Amino acid sequence: MKFYSAFAGMLLAFTAAAAQGDFKTFADGFVSGYNALQIPQLELSYVGQLKQIPSLTAEKKQLGFFSGVRQGLKKFDPQKLTAAQKLDYRLIKYETDLNLTRVNLELGYIHARPAIVATTGIYNIPNGKEWYKYLIKRWVNDDITPEYVYKYGLAEVERQNRQIDAIRRETGLDEAAFYKHLNDTSFYVTGRAKIQDVFERVRAMVTKNLPRLFNNTGIPQVDIKAGDSKALAQTPGYYDNNVFYYNALNNHINKRQIDWLFLHEAVPGHHYQSCVLAQAKVSAVQNLFYYMGFAEGWGAYAEEYGAELGLYQTPYDRLGKLEWGIVRSIRLPLDVGINYYGWTDEQALSFWKKYIKGQDDIALREIQRVRRWPAQVITYKHGAAKLMEWKTELMKEQGARFDIRDFHDRVLSHGSLPFFMIRENVFAEAK
Repeated sequence: MKFYSAFAGMLLAFTAAAAQGDFKTFADGFVSGYNALQIPQLELSYVGQLKQIPSLTAEKKQLGFFSGVRQGLKKFDPQKLTAAQKLDYRLIKYETDLNLTRVNLELGYIHARPAIVATTGIYNIPNGKEWYKYLIKRWVNDDITPEYVYKYGLAEVERQNRQIDAIRRETGLDEAAFYKHLNDTSFYVTGRAKIQDVFERVRAMVTKNLPRLFNNTGIPQVDIKAGDSKALAQTPGYYDNNVFYYNALNNHINKRQIDWLFLHEAVPGHHYQSCVLAQAKVSAVQNLFYYMGFAEGWGAYAEEYGAELGLYQTPYDRLGKLEWGIVRSIRLPLDVGINYYGWTDEQALSFWKKYIKGQDDIALREIQRVRRWPAQVITYKHGAAKLMEWKTELMKEQGARFDIRDFHDRVLSHGSLPFFMIRENVFAEAK
């Protein structure tokens, strides 16, 4: 009861600040109120997310808070705010709208809660399609539809297959010989010491060439270690707290995975991005949120710069990026098919085999991934595409004046944000 009274009092003060046109007090109240709600973090697993739904009383508090925020925002003219306040205003509005969508879905789920949570996919829970639409926006941080994701994914599969075939022709092998050769053990680097040495040499090469693409090169060196996480053991590698971890399944790693994996997880991918974002001056409002669409999109985007950074020296090195890229691409229509259209595993596997050759061994693993973790896989391809789209647009506008290092500064310098806000910052500063 004491907490509820304090919460009600905070809402009254919050409303008063809006009525008086005091945006600083309003923003401070939003931060305090948001923290007081103790909203659970976004879970990879939709089942875990559903289990975190709070009580009906807690949901009603959230509904009252965000409804009050929405009304309070109407009291302010964003054009009369400072640049920093305008950023906070837009971020508060974005998060308020998204949270109200979530709260209403959760209230509906509480009233229709089944005795057992369906683990066969979010399509099978009450209001599953609307949940999936919400999760796309929450994970991707952009306003896109399942239909768009499906069509874009198919187009990317076809584009990457054309690029793979171009590399196959470059090797001089026919199709059968090419795909047989890809399974040859000559591609393996075996033994932890040798694998560690290869990644350290990649790190040295990237560090040497980083000034070609980035102005900010004064970041801490990323550590390199063998992975030790059971939860992430099936991934090629991962990044956490200044360390790039590689997974050496059966004590070896495929050479075709080495270059793109380091670029994505370490430099200029997640490690570089994390270090630069840590240097950014952000408000208390912005500090509440972290946007995975931007994070994973940047990691996938970083893979495009292997040649400029001294990597991708053979056709097979370039092929490694495409092999993983086509998996990321096929996951988009798979994700929509399973979580929005209700595909069975058999339908999903048949779809996979229609478009991807030689990777049946990971098909079922990926199908189960998108079934457990709806919408998360969309972040990689969509985020990288947005960044490439902006770069291409600026190159056309600026011609010889375009500087890739300045572009990367503008993308990263404002911290973690939804895509529409990053784009506006990039193009406003480019003029």
